[in-house]
Amino acid sequence: MNLPTSTSQNILRIILGSFMVIAAIGHFTFQRAEFQAQVPDWLPFSKDFVVLASGVIEIALGLSMIFWKKHRVETGIALAIFYVLIFPGNIAQYMNGIDAFGLDTDLKRLIRLFFQPVLILWALWSTGALKFILNKK
Repeated sequence: MNLPTSTSQNILRIILGSFMVIAAIGHFTFQRAEFQAQVPDWLPFSKDFVVLASGVIEIALGLSMIFWKKHRVETGIALAIFYVLIFPGNIAQYMNGIDAFGLDTDLKRLIRLFFQPVLILWALWSTGALKFILNKK
């Protein structure tokens, strides 16, 4: 589904998609250990598997945000759901005092938790998904 979006929404959608592709590359290369540090211990999979699988998902979502214009709304919803699903990793990092991504104090880790809703709204707004969701009756 594709709803009309403004120039600013399109620019921010492409920026968010680009961030996702860069993060995905980090999953496979230079930030792999830091991503592994965020994987909660209660997950029944190896931390490396979770990091690699989420990297694949991130690259797919990032490229979809940039290029898959016919399905912007669905992509925005999928990315928002992904952000919800990875939030336990951010909580685990805070609760366990894990240093990663320059988050080396409890305050920095706590502040980061408040950015997840911003990412969710960014994904929904920039793709027109927020308008779609709010206008459903």
